[in-house]
Amino acid sequence: MHVSGIIMAIIIGLIIGALGRLVVPGRQSIPIWLTIVIGIVAALIGTAIAGGLGVADTKGIDWIEIAIQVVLAAVGVAVTAGIYSRR
Repeated sequence: MHVSGIIMAIIIGLIIGALGRLVVPGRQSIPIWLTIVIGIVAALIGTAIAGGLGVADTKGIDWIEIAIQVVLAAVGVAVTAGIYSRR
């Protein structure tokens, strides 16, 4: 993963976090900044997973990589919302 890939993952992570929050049903009682952090982490991990699977660099839009990132963000939001709401 190059520096440009990390920067792109962070930018996409902002969007991925919002999409992950939209995918999870119900109300999530976590702050928006935490959703953004989850999205960034999910984007970075998703990019690494896609690279390991060999689907990170394709011609056009990397739909499989984006799907992996959104699923990771949705799982992260759901788990964090569950933990955060118990406080």
